[in-house]
Amino acid sequence: MRKTILAISLLALSAPTMAADAPVVVKIPRLTMEAAEKLAHAAVVACRKQGIQIGVTVVDRTGDPMVVLRDTLAAHLTLEVSRQKAYTAVNFNSALSAMKGRFTDPFSVGKVNGLVFSPGGIPISAVGNIVGAVGVSGAPTGEQDEACAAEGLKAIELDLESAEL
Repeated sequence: MRKTILAISLLALSAPTMAADAPVVVKIPRLTMEAAEKLAHAAVVACRKQGIQIGVTVVDRTGDPMVVLRDTLAAHLTLEVSRQKAYTAVNFNSALSAMKGRFTDPFSVGKVNGLVFSPGGIPISAVGNIVGAVGVSGAPTGEQDEACAAEGLKAIELDLESAEL
């Protein structure tokens, strides 16, 4: 009995120490507007080289749009689809091409309003954290959308790799 009381007392005394070691505030890396603009513009240029007009959206880590571009002849619809692709990629932290066909049941998460599981969305990571995503729409295939998004991401790849907290 004494050993049990002693063990419980020691455990109770050590608990506040563990809580005191935990930080009160955490540093969260954020994508800058300048990096988002550079990425979006590079995605548009990549698709233009193929004769494709697109809409591109870069969202922050919460899925809110930071930069939205629509090339001159891209359909209005590309804006909403690119936003939804970026939103889905950041929330699932996965390239949408890797998720194609994953949610096919009639009542699955894939049917949630605002989510799109067509290729063309890629998450953006820096310092081991997701900082946003890019979504592209307007190419004849989702794979072409995603290739343009990947080219856009290459424009800031070195900056992301060298980022520090």
